Amino acid sequence: MPQLALKESSLWANRKCLFICTIVSIANLQYGLDSAAVGGLQAMPGFLRVFGYASPKAPGGYAIDSTFQQLIASLLTLGSFISALTAGTFSHFFGRKVALWVACVLNGVACIIQITSTTPAAIYIGRLILGFANGFLVTFSNIYTSEASPAHLRGVIVALFAYWVNIGSIVGAAVTNATKARLDKASYQIPIGTLFIVPMILAVGLLFVPESPRYLLAKGRESEAKKSLESLRGTSVAPEIVELEWAEMVKGIEEEKRLATTVGALDMFKGTDLRRTLLCFGMIACQTGSGVWFVISYGTYFLTVSGLTVSDAFAYTIMATCLGFVGVNMGMYLMRNHLGRRSILMLGGVICGCSQLGLAVSATVAPGTQANLNCLIGFTALFKWGYNMCVGAASYPVATELVSTRLRAWTVGSATSFGYFLAWLNAFCTPYFINPQNLGWGAKYGYIWAGSNFLCVLFFFLCMPEMKGRTLEEIDELFANKVAAWKFKSYETTIGAEAAQEVEEKVFEKGTSTETRERANGK
Repeated sequence: MPQLALKESSLWANRKCLFICTIVSIANLQYGLDSAAVGGLQAMPGFLRVFGYASPKAPGGYAIDSTFQQLIASLLTLGSFISALTAGTFSHFFGRKVALWVACVLNGVACIIQITSTTPAAIYIGRLILGFANGFLVTFSNIYTSEASPAHLRGVIVALFAYWVNIGSIVGAAVTNATKARLDKASYQIPIGTLFIVPMILAVGLLFVPESPRYLLAKGRESEAKKSLESLRGTSVAPEIVELEWAEMVKGIEEEKRLATTVGALDMFKGTDLRRTLLCFGMIACQTGSGVWFVISYGTYFLTVSGLTVSDAFAYTIMATCLGFVGVNMGMYLMRNHLGRRSILMLGGVICGCSQLGLAVSATVAPGTQANLNCLIGFTALFKWGYNMCVGAASYPVATELVSTRLRAWTVGSATSFGYFLAWLNAFCTPYFINPQNLGWGAKYGYIWAGSNFLCVLFFFLCMPEMKGRTLEEIDELFANKVAAWKFKSYETTIGAEAAQEVEEKVFEKGTSTETRERANGK
């Protein structure tokens, strides 16, 4: 039995599931790729010559209208808001895989519109469609990986969200850096063209990916669900472990159906699901509350406004993004081996809050100096490292495991939609705070996000339960029993023991019947 437990906890034993979930989670690369590319375009002379206006005082001789700047950043999040809001209804009828395929098609359409157009109106339409597609990609890829992964690896596998977002950010920043000196349309058409890569890879990869076993089981397609689970686990995971996981999954779904007579969007605000919904919404809101969209969407532009040359701003943005990627890997390791969900979230809130506070204080005490520029570069890099190591790596593992299987698409979709709304609000308002022609706060904008981060730490400490190592069915039991957040870690659940007993009884009955047949045959 000790050897069996060791095999269960091994990444190598679960390599097939890890590979499948990696294919699905590559959908998140698109969001990082687009955010970095568009953030860079706003400081690119070739893009500004087509969509901006001449301004001798602006870096590079061209400036961008604040309304156009707001819309190209905010329409993406608005489209994502709409699609995430409809995710629950779509998934209820069509499932996780079909939703991802639809998103791939919409991505292709949006990219074609943006590459071929030279008018702001067409760009707006392309951004809105792309946002709709990205909302489906982020929502359903994370729901799928949460439902497909074994309990002890769920944190690492769902954290692939942040992993791919960072790879996308690095690639996007590198591409825009390579084309920034061009003064023709290709300067922005090439970065936008890279947005074709993810839909093509994902659309082909999904042909070899089974549908979520928990979704199939919830829809009453039991034989397909069992086959899907066996396909995900592969032959390297012991049959006894797969059978135990299946028995627990079946018991969990049966209990959900017994307690709930309906499955719909309004159910997530009823009974014990209300608490789960509020926690999920709170977790997603804390992503925006960290100030990450301020740094991602306006990082390169912000550095140029603060006094850096365009070339240096691009270089430092890539450096900070690479540090963020290092942070993601560290966060995945810490979640797998050392820290629980609550601990890593609180650590992230403190690091992000202090980084934003450092930005604001340096701009207050030494504005326009080299020391201030050094602080901007250093604290931006520290923020990206800390955010991606903690909040970025843990946010979607926590958000997706907080909610019940029957309501996961509705709750996570609605919470993601709420997060996109907050991101849109941030993208729309930020130019008024940082631009010299408006409030002109510059880095002092960090005071707002520092306070926001410290409020997030308080939320994590008081409200967020510890769910590391728990199966989704165990988490259902904990919430059904109204266990307090600080008791989650020590509370003894019964569903796992009951499922294990059922498996043992089946094994015993099978062995007994085999022995009886052998005796009847005279063996």
